[in-house]
Amino acid sequence: MASLKTRLQHSYTPAALRSYLAEFLSTFFFVFAAVGSAMASRKMAPEAAMICPSSLIASAIATAFSLSVATYVAVNISGGHVNPAVTFGMAVGGHITIPMAIFYWISQMLGSVIACALLKVFTVSPNVPVHGFIPSEMTGFGASVLEGVMTFALVYTVYAAGDPRRGAFGTIGPLVIGLIAGANVLASGPFTGGSMNPAHSFGAAFVGGTFKNQAAYWIGPLLGAAMASVVYDNLVFPSESPEDSVRGVTDRIVV
Repeated sequence: MASLKTRLQHSYTPAALRSYLAEFLSTFFFVFAAVGSAMASRKMAPEAAMICPSSLIASAIATAFSLSVATYVAVNISGGHVNPAVTFGMAVGGHITIPMAIFYWISQMLGSVIACALLKVFTVSPNVPVHGFIPSEMTGFGASVLEGVMTFALVYTVYAAGDPRRGAFGTIGPLVIGLIAGANVLASGPFTGGSMNPAHSFGAAFVGGTFKNQAAYWIGPLLGAAMASVVYDNLVFPSESPEDSVRGVTDRIVV
C-alpha cells in the first residue's frame, strides 16, 4: 500500500509548483482588474448608487477582459482555472487530484487577498467592494442559487472551450470563458454582484473586513461547478461516446 508521501509526491513536483504560481498570478491579475474597476467606478461617481448602469457595464467589461487574459496566460501551465469553483469542477470530473486542487485553492485565494490588499493600501481607499450585500427582497438561498446557475454556465463553458474534440474552437477558449463571465455580471450585478468565483469573494471580504452572506458565494458556485462537470462529461459529451472514435480523440485536456 502506497505511503502518504508517495500519494502526495505528484503535488510538489517542479511542474506542480509552476502550476500553483501560475494560478496565484492569474488570480491576482483577474481580481486586481475586477475589484479595481469597481473601485474606480465609485471614485469617479461617489454619489451614484452602489450599482448604476455605467458601473455595471464597466464591471462586466473588466471581468470579461481580465478573465480572458488570466486564463490565456496560465492555460498551458496550470490549466488556467483562476477560480476555486472551476478547480472543484475539474476535481469532480477527475481531471485534477484532490491534493493538487487544495494547493490550487490556496494559491487562488492568496492571489485574491494580495490583489485586494494592494488596491486598498495604495489607493488609500476606505473600503473594498465586497460581495454579500444582496437586495433586501432576496434571501441568501436565492443568491446562492443565482450564483450556482451562473457558475454552472461558466464551468460548462470552461469544459466545452477546452475540449480538443471541438477542434479549432478550442483556440478561442479563453475569450469565450471571459465572455460568459461578463454576460453573467450584466445579468446578476444588481442582485449578487456576479461573483461566480469564491476566491474573488473571499479576497474582497477578507480585506474589506466583512464576511456577510459569504456562504452563498461558496455553496452555490461549488455545487454549480460540480453539476456542470457531471453534465458535460457524462451526459452531453461523454469520453466513451462513438463520436470520439470518429474524431480520433482518446484523451481530454483540462482548461
